[in-house]
This record gives sequence, C-alpha cells and structure tokens, in this order.
Amino acid sequence: MVASEPTTRTALVLHGGGGPRTIAPIAEHLSGTMRVIAPTHPGWEGTPRPGRIDSVSELATHYLGQLRERGEHDVVLVGSSLGGWIALEMALRAAADARYAGVVGAVVDIDGVGAVVDGEPIADFFALDARGLAQAAWHDPDRGFIDPATLTEEQRALQRSNGQAMAAVAGTAMSDPTLLARLGAIAVPTLVVHGASDRIVTPAYGQAVADAIPGAAFAEVAAAGHLPHLEAPQATWSVIDPFLAAI
Repeated sequence: MVASEPTTRTALVLHGGGGPRTIAPIAEHLSGTMRVIAPTHPGWEGTPRPGRIDSVSELATHYLGQLRERGEHDVVLVGSSLGGWIALEMALRAAADARYAGVVGAVVDIDGVGAVVDGEPIADFFALDARGLAQAAWHDPDRGFIDPATLTEEQRALQRSNGQAMAAVAGTAMSDPTLLARLGAIAVPTLVVHGASDRIVTPAYGQAVADAIPGAAFAEVAAAGHLPHLEAPQATWSVIDPFLAAI
C-alpha cells in the first residue's frame, strides 16, 4: 500500500503479527507530511511467502532490496511489534552492507519485539487465548478483546494463517538472542516508543533496547499497551512527530 504523494521523505511502515490493519493509523498520520509505503508482509493476509523468507533477517533484506530498486534514500522505518524488529534488522543490514548505504535514514520502533532482555521476557504470544492477548496487549483489555465466536470462518482461517506466517518468520519465541548485542551498530537516529501498560514486552524491555542503540531516544506513552497508536494515538503522535521534525 502506498499513501500520499511524494514529498521530502519516504516512510516505510511495517506491521506486526496482527497484519496491516494494525498500522493503518500510522500510515494515515504520516501521509500528511511524508510519502508512505505500508506493505503487507509475505505470508500475511493470504499472500504468498517465498520459501527463502524464513526469518526476520531475510524479510529485512527483502525490504531493503525493494527500497534500493526503487531508488529510495534516507527512508524512515516505522515498525510496530514484529515490524519494529524488522526495522532494527534493516538498519543493521544497511549499516553493514555498502549496497544499502544511505537507504535508511531513521528508525521508529514501536513496542518492538526481537531482543532477549534479561528479566524482561517476551510474552508467549502463541499460548495466549483471545482474552489473554487483550489483557497482555491493551491498557484497556475490553477495547482490545475480540470474541472468537463473533468471527466468520474466513476470519478465523486468516488469523490462523497469519499466526503460521509469524511463527515461520519470527519463531515462536519472537526473538533472536544475538540482536541486543548487535544493536550498537545502528548508525541512524532511532526512537523507541513504548506503551506504559504493554505486557507483551514491558517498558523496561523497551528501555533496554533503546539503551543498546547509540544515541537512541526512549519515550513512554501513558494509558496505552502494545499498540499505542491504536489506543492513545494523539499521545503517540506527540512523541513521534517532534522526533521526525528534528532529524
């Protein structure tokens, strides 16, 4: 999906396990000032997933290659949850591979997973039922709860398919034990945003990720969980917009 007309900068907005609908507000907000690319990851929403895309690293390389082919430069990577992990891997790969020099200009990691942080485990997403997921991911669980009984068989099948794609790419632990130690190689401005009530990955987890990235900023969004842009959008924009304006 591409939104807005080309302006001064491109933003690549990367969704998490819940699919592209979960980052639609981000794409809409940024499209007022930026050219927004918001793809559906291969394997999500019934799309094909090439066998070679079997890890977050491979997915990061896939997106970097697409940006390079398009002649994109100084792109702002904005990732939510799994998308945050992909964005970090893209920034690392761009810093290490001369083919992608200048492609990535900044990173905004929103409640991203991927790192292993001592004492701050990632919630076992695949073991949670609908009620447990809402309680872990939302400040107000009643807003996030979707009763499975209200879904059509097609919707349930799509959820299962998305979950299978996520397990194939991110693994059931949704982490890479090497990531935290590698984050020091990120060479672009980075903002880590975290919902204060997130129990998928806690704010302390997000702070540890920010601390591992040279010069990275950390911002906590009150009264929000794992998807602060859905639960507290104005508060989320109030931390993202100044960062983007300053880089």
